[in-house]
Amino acid sequence: MINKLITKIQKTNAPIVVGLDPMLNYIPKHIQEKAFAEYGETLEGAAEAIWQYNKGIVDATYDLIPAVKPQIAMYEQFGIPGMIAYKKTVDYCKEKDLVVIGDIKRGDIGSTSAAYATGHLGKVQIGSKKYAGFDEDFATVNPYLGTDGVKPFVDVCKEENKGLFILVKTSNPSSGEFQDRIIDGRPLYEWVGEKVAEWGADHMGNSYSYIGAVVGATYPEMGKVLRKIMPKTFILVPGYGAQGGKGADLVHFFNEDGLGAIVNSSRGIIAAYKQEKYASFGENGYADASRAAVKDMIEDISSALNNR
Repeated sequence: MINKLITKIQKTNAPIVVGLDPMLNYIPKHIQEKAFAEYGETLEGAAEAIWQYNKGIVDATYDLIPAVKPQIAMYEQFGIPGMIAYKKTVDYCKEKDLVVIGDIKRGDIGSTSAAYATGHLGKVQIGSKKYAGFDEDFATVNPYLGTDGVKPFVDVCKEENKGLFILVKTSNPSSGEFQDRIIDGRPLYEWVGEKVAEWGADHMGNSYSYIGAVVGATYPEMGKVLRKIMPKTFILVPGYGAQGGKGADLVHFFNEDGLGAIVNSSRGIIAAYKQEKYASFGENGYADASRAAVKDMIEDISSALNNR
């Protein structure tokens, strides 16, 4: 799957991923009203609004981008109907030949970790048959519990030719409380990066590992160090746009071949119509606003990479 992701990045010339992280207050009133008219102001109504909203954005952007990253918490908050909307979103994106990164951030051990891995990336055995659960292409994983928490995911990835993005240095302001702690003379995130490279060496694609890393756009200097520590690791870079990251900050995350990183923007794209720059599209043109925001993001990152 890492090979497919790279091929699609090269084809689109867009090393970006759209974060499908819907909140009800992002969703235009006409979509909400239609969903509520059918299902009422219920969990089912909210889930239908989310699904229709996502579908509009995917339809408007799928030809420009290689991948999407739905954040599962935004769906879980609406219970079982929300999870159905999550699954419908995953399936629809795969129908559009997009690579799907399930942003699930799981972190557990043993049979629990194996069950998470099976549910999201693998197949569960039921009698004589096997079924894929959520069936994403990649999943995000928290490595705090060490190899015991990651290995069950890697094992499933090997079976299914799928991949992971492991949290190394996250974009949130308080990440340094733990991640920047000095351990044996080096910050913890460097030790985690080394471990990710080690796990990744055991599951390689053509030129990059199936085991990637998450490194926030808000820490470009740390990204520069981690790029050297993890030369064969694809880096998922959150924090672009709404969290302050911009193209010029991101060049260190990429290798000289122009690959090695994929940059995420969530509300900066999916709620673009709420920004002054794209306000002229209006609520009815929310998906067109998202398409314009994708084009601007591609241009920003491409320009930065060409001028580095």
